[in-house]
Amino acid sequence: MLNNFRVLLYVFVIAALSACEQQVTPIPVIDFFRTPEKINYRISPDGKYISYLKPFKDKQNLFIQSLEGGKEEMATNFTDYSIRGDYFWTYNNEIVFFQDIIASDEIRMFALDVSTLKSQIIISPKKVRISMIGRNKLEPDIISIRMNKRDSANFDVYRLNIKTKELTPYLVNPGNITQWYPDADGKIRLVRASDGVDETILYRPNDSAPFKGIIANNFKTSVKPIAFTGNGNNFLALSNVNRDKTALVEINAENGKEVKVIFSSSYADIQDYQYSRNRRKIELVAWDAAKPQKHFLDPEIKRIYNKLSAELKGTQIDITDRDSAENKFIFFTYTDRNPGSYYLYEKSTAKLTKLGDINPNIKPDELCAMQPVSFKAGDGMKINGYLTLPQGSTKTDLPVVVMPHDGPFSHNWWGYNPEVQFLANRGYAVFQVNYRGSTGFGKAFYSAGFKEVGGKMQQDITDGVNWLIENKIANPKRVAIFGGGFGGFSALYGLSFHPGMYNCAIVQHGLINFFTYIKDAPPYLKPLVQMTYERVGNPETDASQLRTISPVFNIRKIRAPLLIFQGARDDRANISELNRFVRELQKQNGNDNVKYFLKPRERTFFRSQANRMEMYAEIEKFLDENMREKP
Repeated sequence: MLNNFRVLLYVFVIAALSACEQQVTPIPVIDFFRTPEKINYRISPDGKYISYLKPFKDKQNLFIQSLEGGKEEMATNFTDYSIRGDYFWTYNNEIVFFQDIIASDEIRMFALDVSTLKSQIIISPKKVRISMIGRNKLEPDIISIRMNKRDSANFDVYRLNIKTKELTPYLVNPGNITQWYPDADGKIRLVRASDGVDETILYRPNDSAPFKGIIANNFKTSVKPIAFTGNGNNFLALSNVNRDKTALVEINAENGKEVKVIFSSSYADIQDYQYSRNRRKIELVAWDAAKPQKHFLDPEIKRIYNKLSAELKGTQIDITDRDSAENKFIFFTYTDRNPGSYYLYEKSTAKLTKLGDINPNIKPDELCAMQPVSFKAGDGMKINGYLTLPQGSTKTDLPVVVMPHDGPFSHNWWGYNPEVQFLANRGYAVFQVNYRGSTGFGKAFYSAGFKEVGGKMQQDITDGVNWLIENKIANPKRVAIFGGGFGGFSALYGLSFHPGMYNCAIVQHGLINFFTYIKDAPPYLKPLVQMTYERVGNPETDASQLRTISPVFNIRKIRAPLLIFQGARDDRANISELNRFVRELQKQNGNDNVKYFLKPRERTFFRSQANRMEMYAEIEKFLDENMREKP
């Protein structure tokens, strides 16, 4: 039966490859990794303006355009640091945006007056993290934010007046609150508390009442509140209590009991939703199967999506913003071969207008399909993943780049990935594995990865490569592995424990030592340390296991060519330790076989276009040199 399954899948993959065969012209590196042309479109609450980020001298800046025939206007002109993508409109038609000042470890929060296009700094704390919680129409000048200003390990809630800059403490974190959930009026009535292992959902009916626990569970079981129902007595949540797959449910706020299941999928966790603030209802839920899936709970929204799907055939479509009247909507569309485009849809006139492309230099027909695949691991567990095959290649014996995802408790999903398409354009098949422990496939699959970061997770990747070889897709003498974060650890693990499998490895912000990674966690991650002990390992009780798998203790096993990229401002990296690790490898294997790029003004991911261009040009050169067939 298994052999029949493999044969059928092999035929399917080869058919997909044949459809892509044609003469391939290398696409310039910059076309894949340039700063997006226009991105993060938003619409003003009154529906009169759109805003977006656009590069100015290599930095993302804010631009405004009137929907009544107005021209594009440049609202900011920063040349030092880009504006973050999480900017938003307030209900008084101003824009709040952020800048991360890496050199001084400072976050600057600005308010932009759209009528004058003048902005001012509201707050600019150093060594502090800030994120938005909520806004409400009743107090249009007030926003709620979470900030670890008082205590670097805990986030308190503040109410910030963007007109007067007055910052008022709203809720002080007692030390165990990991999430705050506002209602439609901006009041915090639900919170999640955690000791890292056990979680509690607490509720209060109003600001003057104390919080009381209504749901208690282990971290393997999740309840994520979304919004209160119309009567305010119940709330909607994504929950996997008493089930394997996360479902959309309604819960009684007073006692925490589940009232009803609104929707569930037997295949995957419900992971996302679309909510109408005006109507206070969930319009749709979404999950990742082989490709993104949606289930509509609102007939009007379903009608709009169906209309747009007919006009924009073959694309995935998502609402990213809407005006207060819910008449004008911004949609984002994409495919596995198209970085994406933004559209404006006006419900009252049924008019659809294209706003812009993220990367107009990319031609989808020049790229190739991201194919969902699955295989059986050595112990029989079904493992899902994606295989992207190059155009213009032979049907078998392909050079392969394996790309394990970061996390490790996250997952690969179907869609446009510039790294994948860049590698495929250079003639490599790209293999992405959702090994056990990956999220989205249910509680059992997720927990199967606990304390298996150097065990069955890695074996799933190895089994996947062997599956490619058995099915004649991969050339066993031309396999590389490339990953970031935990994916970088997987790359180093592959060189250490499967030296005959990989020609070379590429690591970006890779994890090299589980002891320092866990013990040196930033203060804001300390509440999650106990959960890390349960999922990854405890440096005290699991010391032998963590030492065995940590690359820093396996230098002598790493002999294949290695390319490493790292940002010096990455707060999850011990740069001194990484420098020593690289020096030892270079001493052992030679500088030509261990290449290291440390960028002083970068964090986890390279934001500078120049640094990105250098990185991917080096990756192309490195693979070209090391993916020749082994003797």
